[in-house]
Amino acid sequence: MWHAHPVWFIDGNPIAGYSKLKPCVRLMFWSGQSFDAPGLAKSGTFRAGEARYTDVAQVHDAVVAAWCADGIRIQWDYKNIVKNKGRLDRIC
Repeated sequence: MWHAHPVWFIDGNPIAGYSKLKPCVRLMFWSGQSFDAPGLAKSGTFRAGEARYTDVAQVHDAVVAAWCADGIRIQWDYKNIVKNKGRLDRIC
């Protein structure tokens, strides 16, 4: 859990999470703007990307699977962002 939302980490680095917002469910990938698989909108001021869903029919398993694969393969170092004074370094 991170900020009261389920988040998945690899070696302490946040990879993906979701949250229930009033109008939708948001699926977020911390390094999503760098993914090869298309379809994520820019989220925040760093490298995150997100998809928002209002109906389960909008969720396409193959697309989410591609984002998950990219999330493992493409990571920016959010774990050390404070120590690095806001600088993000790519770690893989």
